[in-house]
Amino acid sequence: MQIQGQIVDIKNKRIYSGEVHVENGKIIALIEKEHGNKNYILPGFIDAHIHIESSMLVPSEFAKIAVLHGTVATISDPHEIANVLGAAGVYYMIENSKKVPLKFHFGAPSCVPATSFETAGAIIDSDGIKELMSHPDIYYLAEMMNYPGVLFDDPEVLKKIEWAKHFDKPVDGHAPGLRGESVKKYINAGITTDHECFTFEEAQEKLSLGMKVLIREGSAAKNFEALIDLLPEHFENMMFCSDDKHPDDLIVSHINALCARAVAKEIDVFKVLQAACINPVHHYKMNVGLLRENDAADFIIVEDLSNFKVLQTYIDGKLVAENGKSFVTHVDFETPNNFNVDEKQISDFEVTGTASKIRVIEALEGQLITNEIHHEALHSEGKILVDISNDVLKMAVVNRYQNTKPAIAFIKNFGLKKGAIASSVAHDCHNIVVVGTSDEEICHAVNVLIRNTGGICAVHGTEVKSLALPVAGIMSDKDGWETGKRYQEIDAMAKSLGSQLKAPFMTLSFMALLVIPDLKLSDKGLFSGKAFEFVNLEV
Repeated sequence: MQIQGQIVDIKNKRIYSGEVHVENGKIIALIEKEHGNKNYILPGFIDAHIHIESSMLVPSEFAKIAVLHGTVATISDPHEIANVLGAAGVYYMIENSKKVPLKFHFGAPSCVPATSFETAGAIIDSDGIKELMSHPDIYYLAEMMNYPGVLFDDPEVLKKIEWAKHFDKPVDGHAPGLRGESVKKYINAGITTDHECFTFEEAQEKLSLGMKVLIREGSAAKNFEALIDLLPEHFENMMFCSDDKHPDDLIVSHINALCARAVAKEIDVFKVLQAACINPVHHYKMNVGLLRENDAADFIIVEDLSNFKVLQTYIDGKLVAENGKSFVTHVDFETPNNFNVDEKQISDFEVTGTASKIRVIEALEGQLITNEIHHEALHSEGKILVDISNDVLKMAVVNRYQNTKPAIAFIKNFGLKKGAIASSVAHDCHNIVVVGTSDEEICHAVNVLIRNTGGICAVHGTEVKSLALPVAGIMSDKDGWETGKRYQEIDAMAKSLGSQLKAPFMTLSFMALLVIPDLKLSDKGLFSGKAFEFVNLEV
């Protein structure tokens, strides 16, 4: 096979008219040759950190859509399914991904559960990490979210890092807001990346200390604008990632959109493409071609180097997408799950108390971090009530692995005026998380998900819109387009109930993520990420 175009040589920062010669899935020659084809040939895009599960799709269905945007490979942390199913979930992802051409590179989840302050469906200890790291399809130790464990020399945490070093595989970081001597110790432990920087200064400090920084732009957490101005100087040590991307967003764009935005800011296109296509391959020793002789024929053809409209995507010399049509075919897959909880009663969600002020979680648009604010409590008959007029709604986390009493808190900025929304996609343990305007609506939403053994839903009275996620309670058994369409309908209903958030379900999914400060709620109670301990609802 011979393909003509304007060949983009990222390493040498040149573009030349030529041909790519492919044989048996490899590039056997790159030849300079004049011709009339003005399209550009370049290495494929790589998402340098993504939880495939957050797309609500299994890897084989994710691949169908991602290749349309020129994505040829991912660095994938199967942390979400591991929290539900343990190492068996990791192997499930690997085996499913092998049935399609896109090159998934999975890591060993380092924090299952993420903390001891919540209930997960499984535990992966240092012995489990040793077993996973020895597997040839595991490329790195996935994000070390337990940064207090690193800072306080937790033996189990340090053993996990040592096993990664033993197998000569990199260690990913996760340290939002960590600065000064603390971040130095974190890096010196052997942690090489961070995708959680949310300010220019934080990222700049971590880069200066030798860490690689990922520019994240997902469905909820959006740090592109805060960090992109670092790219011109630090292009050799930065990458692009999604982290978490819902199916409707994935249908629209992927890493290609970040390249277009960066070039629109007049950043050198070669520097942009180095971050998007080259750096992840070198850092993670990926099995991905870089448009060189003897490399795997993994490359894309785009219309221009400003909008990056993808015309064709090739993986191992095979055409997998062309002009908006995916050639990745459907494969059958199983639907393992772990859902062992009975339906709840309305009284389970009542909060008794007489405090004048309560701690309230303040959700922030486009951020995983939250604030702790104190608010005047609204009372009636010895109970603390939702205060819809001040947008202080009730939130609950329901343990889905065993029958326990729901944990209750209050939250601001979801904006619901009626009804409730709920999800079993709730990082990291994937218990049921719900926000609503009344105990009745909250209970209704929770029971919809229990009956579906996982999913997302919006409810108001008799109106119910839901998406069942039978694969571990976090992924659909349908294709990406059907899943995306259903998700959009539920998202639209959540907004019709009053939510002003751009991605209410994505934001909801992070409200139980204890390792991101400050105030969060696990199935065991209200938790301060700054103090790293439980706190009382009443001030």
